[in-house]
Amino acid sequence: MCANVFGVLKSLFGKPFDGGKRMDHGAPQDQQQHPAEQQQPYHPQPPAMMRLYEVQKEVSTLGPQVCTFSGLQNDREYKRMERELTQLLLQVDQVDTEGKLELQGARKRAAQEVEGLLRYLEENASHPSRLAIDELSNAARELVDERVVAPQRAGGVAEINDELVDALQELILRLTQIKTEGRVPLRKARYRALTRLCAVQDVLESRTPQQTLSLPLSGDTHEAVNRINQVMVKVSMARSQLLALLMGLSGRDSCAHLSRILTELQVELDALDVSGNAAIRNYRKQVVEEINGLLKHLDLEGEGDDTRRYDLAQNNSIREIEAVRAHVSHLREGVLRHCVTGDLSFRPKAELQSLLTHLDQVDTAKNPCIREARRRAVVEVQAVVTFLDLREALVCRQPGPGEHPSHRAVWLVLGSLSDLQAQVLGFDGKRADKSYMMLEELLTKQLLALDAVDPQGDASTKMARKQAVKFAQNILNYLDMKTDEWEY
Repeated sequence: MCANVFGVLKSLFGKPFDGGKRMDHGAPQDQQQHPAEQQQPYHPQPPAMMRLYEVQKEVSTLGPQVCTFSGLQNDREYKRMERELTQLLLQVDQVDTEGKLELQGARKRAAQEVEGLLRYLEENASHPSRLAIDELSNAARELVDERVVAPQRAGGVAEINDELVDALQELILRLTQIKTEGRVPLRKARYRALTRLCAVQDVLESRTPQQTLSLPLSGDTHEAVNRINQVMVKVSMARSQLLALLMGLSGRDSCAHLSRILTELQVELDALDVSGNAAIRNYRKQVVEEINGLLKHLDLEGEGDDTRRYDLAQNNSIREIEAVRAHVSHLREGVLRHCVTGDLSFRPKAELQSLLTHLDQVDTAKNPCIREARRRAVVEVQAVVTFLDLREALVCRQPGPGEHPSHRAVWLVLGSLSDLQAQVLGFDGKRADKSYMMLEELLTKQLLALDAVDPQGDASTKMARKQAVKFAQNILNYLDMKTDEWEY
């Protein structure tokens, strides 16, 4: 919709208004235009059309703001844009067309354009996905406030443990699974929420191991230690302020203000004379590194304004991952095509392993969406590799006369799983499709068949059954992943 905002009214109303310029007949003869190049006689625009031109200009100004607004209906910015668009709509409605069809058509289209912006603004601010983003953000805010910020403000000590970090990680994963339908405002809102949650998680994780260090040092060790200890206390307070800022729990402080405080602490540490004492130098170095770790998270006030950040289709890492996925898709089609004809000579395992190495080197920049995209690409590669491995094992299998019956039963199930995996690899439908339900049912039956195998105390059968169950579950998970409609 927003792609039509800019220039649509211009095309509807005709050529841009020239402001009523006339040829200056008082200019010297040699400066006057050639008769063929002279401007047409000036025809004043009707007042109604002039007013619609003014509306066009205001819509062109508001359009980009509406199309990138990522907040909620109770935000001040939302209310401002809603108010201005409503006023424009009233102004368009008051335009007197004098019964002229051309003006009536232009007024109608102008009203539709303004109404479209209003509708787009409201739809995004009240979209279920936007509300889900806000709900998860509030859950994270309450968690951080209860476990970290509030205790430190009360003079206590926050208990930062694995339980807290894991709870935040769960919220981050749920955020990455929210569908944005490709809408820029929703992508932007999700990205900003993820950025702040990941920053909080990073601050907490970097703080966790430092709780076990025997710091601060005793003031008797060196005269500079007392000052470093004082800086340590301020850094601890700054950490709490940073977490409050990231989670929107601080109404007074700003990122710029906290950045100035931390920079001043760095300057104070740099001015200390700790020469000749390696322990004190290391102590100061550790405090400086902790300050740097906090500073890197203080550039979030403008975070998300660059579309390359929240529109991950433009991200270089995502492009790398997509290139690998396209290569995997090509190899997968080749493998399946050769398997249909019974030709097992096409085994691009070395090429697939090189793709796994490439994916391992992709820079995720700690972005959970990029991490998830990379993980899914890795699963796609591994699915083809395991399919080739099992096919080869089935072809090379030479059961002896003394093979345990239960062990033979497991291999029979593995043969069925190999055929089903070929169908899963080639599946390109949705969960509502009958073929999906059929594959899911058949895979579940193979799991039940494995569960019915009695190893009868045979160790190799136990191990084979365990691996076969894991293999079947991986196929089910892969089928589920292919149909979950995940997006960046």
